[in-house]
Amino acid sequence: MRNTSIDSFDSTPRPVIAIGNDYADGYVLRRHRHRRAQLLYGSTGVMKVSTEQGDWVVPPQQAVWIPPQLEHEVLMLGVSTRSLYIEPSAVPVSRQSCEVIGVAPLLRQLLIEAVELPLAYDLHGRDGVLMSLVLLEIERAHALPLHIPLPDEPRLLALCQRFLQHPDVHQSPQQWAQALFVSERSFSRLFREQTQMSFGQWRQHACVLLALSRLSRGESVTRIALDLGYESPAAFSTMFRRLAGCAPSQYSSG
Repeated sequence: MRNTSIDSFDSTPRPVIAIGNDYADGYVLRRHRHRRAQLLYGSTGVMKVSTEQGDWVVPPQQAVWIPPQLEHEVLMLGVSTRSLYIEPSAVPVSRQSCEVIGVAPLLRQLLIEAVELPLAYDLHGRDGVLMSLVLLEIERAHALPLHIPLPDEPRLLALCQRFLQHPDVHQSPQQWAQALFVSERSFSRLFREQTQMSFGQWRQHACVLLALSRLSRGESVTRIALDLGYESPAAFSTMFRRLAGCAPSQYSSG
């Protein structure tokens, strides 16, 4: 099915429902939740998925796994999606939390094919086997480190959210500690307890992942690197490659 909502078909007696949608650049799916789990795959563009636990940045031809009943918002940046909505009883054991997962060629082809199946596909024929294979491939897919965790502590959360609006790789732990009226040592301990990352790791991680959306819009690597505070495009590219597994030029010709 194409360009429709799961809301009209959620009660369909099938373990998996596949829907494809095309979104205008910059379109936002406001906070919502699904009874079913969702595998949200973008064949083009970049998606940013936000929950209370953090943000996930999804590069082209990768997917995000969203558990049942998890409230989330999605920013679509030139995205054409293929979504699978999966009954909670059919959710693969390995997929219990929100995460970006790598989409192997076989899973990619299965997603494309699944959208073309009838809503009430034959559970015991080819279509049912195809959907069963989809679930097996989702279970074996690898998670990608494309998550920006957010803390629960309100004052620290406010600082993190402000940083995500105006990222700067040179912001120091001393500045944040002063803003919270605590020692740098206490700040570092609190930050790691709340995010499971050091401040420096989180800062670099956030800068690189937030750059993905700008790269997808065609902004130059040089402009993004300088805006984020990197001394040179080469320094930014090195950090980007280390975290994203590829050069920023894969997403931009700038």
